[in-house]
Amino acid sequence: MMEPVELSTLTTFRVGGLSAARVAPATEQDLINETLVVWGMDENWLLLGGGSNTLVADAGFDGIVIQVVTRGIEVLGGETGGAASAETGSQADAASAGTHVRLRVQAGEPWDDLVAYAVQRGWAGIEALSGIPGSCGAAPVQNIGAYGQELSDSLVAIDFLSYETGEVERLERVDLDLGYRTSALKQGLRGVVLAIELELHDTAAEASVLGSTLGQPLKYAQLAGALGVQLGDRVPLQIVRATVLGLRAGKGMVLDPSDPDTFSAGSFFTNPIVTEAFARSLPADAPRWPLQPEPADRVIPLDEYLGVGPMPGEEAVRLVKLSAAWLIEHAGVSRGFRLSGSKAAVSSKHTLALTNTGGATAAEVAELARYVLGRVQAEFGVNLHPEPVLVGLTL
Repeated sequence: MMEPVELSTLTTFRVGGLSAARVAPATEQDLINETLVVWGMDENWLLLGGGSNTLVADAGFDGIVIQVVTRGIEVLGGETGGAASAETGSQADAASAGTHVRLRVQAGEPWDDLVAYAVQRGWAGIEALSGIPGSCGAAPVQNIGAYGQELSDSLVAIDFLSYETGEVERLERVDLDLGYRTSALKQGLRGVVLAIELELHDTAAEASVLGSTLGQPLKYAQLAGALGVQLGDRVPLQIVRATVLGLRAGKGMVLDPSDPDTFSAGSFFTNPIVTEAFARSLPADAPRWPLQPEPADRVIPLDEYLGVGPMPGEEAVRLVKLSAAWLIEHAGVSRGFRLSGSKAAVSSKHTLALTNTGGATAAEVAELARYVLGRVQAEFGVNLHPEPVLVGLTL
């Protein structure tokens, strides 16, 4: 049944006007059937999951919202690469045993519910992604990541209803062009994610020897520091999850109806990636993290092309990731900042989030975003990019 809906009630920003209509199929097959009906109506359509990464204009959306609310987690089975060592070998052998479990998760399943489900069962690989709002189907669109883990570390494939063909396709991880907060799904591949398939590390075999279900080796200094351990150490899954939730809550990044700082889309801007040469023009104390070098784009005449790349002797472009939060703060935009008369504000806990303090409009959020963009550009020459999907708005 199609019915209009106030999009402010379906997004964590709590802004956005009326949609012309909405469908919210409860099963995967109904989602396929009703989506195909919508696509056949020649109407504008908008795909919406948990609404945690979307900013909708005050004018609303003149079309049909397809809200993905399907639920379910299916265990497909596991693969063992040495679990027997937990019974007969050394503790070191047990710790390195390669036991995995595969899950197929419906697109409408809340992401953090999945993380809690996995941690409770001793399955490692997504514990540092605790507290991220939104649905599992939206996770590969952004290639969600936090505290040293990304979805791409665990994603095997997705089941995808293609807008181009009207058919259900299985797309492997390599088909999705997953990168830092991006994917082929974000860059123009149209359709609906029906389910995601993950492979996680089952810690049961090693836990029988080591006495605890340990998370993956820690890759993020802030998380390791909060846990009081070193990078590369492994910590019990439940402790990692609780610590991540605490860190996120301290930044207003865990949804809380009593805290207006969480009425947001989480991080509004992605951390910019620039060349190492450009980064050297920034203040010495500007945080930066080296990335894997990428070969520079180059046009090669056919008579010079050897059929392989990069060309012999060609140097890769060295890239670094900057801290958007540091750039914003040092451009003069402080926590809690708001434009005069506006009900949109920079979070009082973290400058990377823009929030609705109560009764804000989408226009006010967009105006604040443009102000932040302008300040950072003027101060450092860096163009920040918004992370949320903008519907009916431009910055």
